[in-house]
Amino acid sequence: MGAENPNPALASALQETMNIVFVGHVDHGKSTVIGRMLADTGRLPEGKLEQVQALCERNGESFEYAYLIDALKDERAQSITIDSARVFFQSDQRHYIIIDSPGHIEFIKNMVTGASRAEAAVLVIDAKEGVRENSRRHGYLLWMLGIRHIIVAINKMDMVDYREDVFEAVRTEYESYMDQIGLQPQRYIPVSAVEGENVARKSDRMSWYSGGTILEALDSLEKEKPPDDLPFRMPVQDIYKFSRMGDERRIVAGTVVSGQVHVGDELIFLPSGKRSVLKSLETFHAPARSEARAGEAIGFTLDEQIYIQRGQVVARADEPPPAIAKRVRVSLFWLGRQPLVMNTPYVMKIGTARVEARVERIHRIIDASDYSTRTAEQVIGHNDVAECTLLLKHPIAFDLCNTISETSRFVLVDGYEIWGGGIVLEPVPDEESGLLDETIFREQKWIKSNVSMIQRAEKYNQRPALIIVTGKKGAGRKRLASAVERKLFDEGKMVYYLGIGSVLYGVNADLKRAKPGNNWHEHLRRMAQIAHLFLDAGLFLLLTAVELQEEDLRVFRSIIDPTLIETIWIGDIRTTDLAVDLQVSSNEDVDKAVERIKQMLQDHGSIFSPNFEMP
Repeated sequence: MGAENPNPALASALQETMNIVFVGHVDHGKSTVIGRMLADTGRLPEGKLEQVQALCERNGESFEYAYLIDALKDERAQSITIDSARVFFQSDQRHYIIIDSPGHIEFIKNMVTGASRAEAAVLVIDAKEGVRENSRRHGYLLWMLGIRHIIVAINKMDMVDYREDVFEAVRTEYESYMDQIGLQPQRYIPVSAVEGENVARKSDRMSWYSGGTILEALDSLEKEKPPDDLPFRMPVQDIYKFSRMGDERRIVAGTVVSGQVHVGDELIFLPSGKRSVLKSLETFHAPARSEARAGEAIGFTLDEQIYIQRGQVVARADEPPPAIAKRVRVSLFWLGRQPLVMNTPYVMKIGTARVEARVERIHRIIDASDYSTRTAEQVIGHNDVAECTLLLKHPIAFDLCNTISETSRFVLVDGYEIWGGGIVLEPVPDEESGLLDETIFREQKWIKSNVSMIQRAEKYNQRPALIIVTGKKGAGRKRLASAVERKLFDEGKMVYYLGIGSVLYGVNADLKRAKPGNNWHEHLRRMAQIAHLFLDAGLFLLLTAVELQEEDLRVFRSIIDPTLIETIWIGDIRTTDLAVDLQVSSNEDVDKAVERIKQMLQDHGSIFSPNFEMP
């Protein structure tokens, strides 16, 4: 079977396919093991072995089986694997996609990328050199990536005269390390890839070893079955509507990562807490169906149209829900060239959700090469592994790494580059956790109107939004908000301006009397719940307040869909840490500022353009 183009006949065969990643320290022989397995099983394309041997002879090089895999020119020159090569291979038992990942410490990122697609791993250790830094580091990263099927090949046994005591010493050392992280490989196999011992054929030079070959070990691995018995999870990929074709269905699309779902099940969308019943599973040129299971890409409609969007996680209302939090304790590895610095904004991608995240606290740095730890650190360096607390801009739904791995893994993005990743260990309770629980409970008990938010949006030709205008006292917040209200109203929009003072001395008058100056959080909570009513009615709500901070906005984002909140700062200098959508100069012409705000609402999809379709 070829290393580049799989045979179409095999691709259509009924045998199952398993993804295997080969990892290990540089020069410990991963590519040689793979090349030898391909050669000894006769799975190379016809003439491939002879072609590489002839090339080596012309170049005055000694032939190495690794050359069958390391096709890149600069890899050949340096005798190291730089990128992850994919090899298609077939045994008598199943098809394999073998991923040959780089072992050099400078290419850890490429190794992680390759391993993230694998179901099992072969970790190669040089018997003569023994357990090295990346032997341990790769083992730790395999644990973080959720790979539990691991075979350790102790290679180059020919270099130590096939001695059992050398094999046992390496095995004992590595086993001790893996014990510390709670992960044990299924097998340790003594191998000489160069001589072909215990790769695809049983060795007669190591009679003291009674186990099987690498190939037999791979074939003995049980492919994990789709997690149908776990709670249902589906991250929302998109919402499709075809109204221009006369089709009024809104189809929620995504891939089921665990569990199963049936027509008639009540679904809950998190973190919003909105609920609806699955009306139909949609298929394209296929028979109608009534259920879907883990691993399937599906689309479905709901019996009641609710406003949802990409990034939310769908669960069944009758099963344990995912966790929801804005602070999470995680284990992450950092691959960025520049250190990860506390309180620096990055983008966290988990499932289909994207949210701004900052490291709020570093609990400990773990040296994956020896499992030692350091505390009281302020930065996470290149190739470091750390346990830390992330503060998110708005709540997300997730599962823990020991429950549903697919919805617990994340990556951290800086610009357009992925520089880190990891797993969620637990939510971190804080003052806003109660608000999130309150919001979910509110949605569960909400007495729904006969008119949905989507129907109102289509009728009013607008998506509701909370438009918060803040800045220093005397900057002109109220004048600007009033001008925006008049402009939008004159153009037929449903809009209302509510100064926060109207709430403080109205609905919240009891708080002003009972605990003056000591109840700001409760004032904000009530204000956010009032705003929720306006948004549910389909309106634009303009709210003014003095110098709001990011901490204040987190209260609103816990109670209101964060995508429905717009923030505007009026003034030339921002005096708080609030991240805003638009900044208006103190000297800017009011009419010009109003037009800019209107344009922002159009750009963000709140004021519909002629061809806009409500998701």
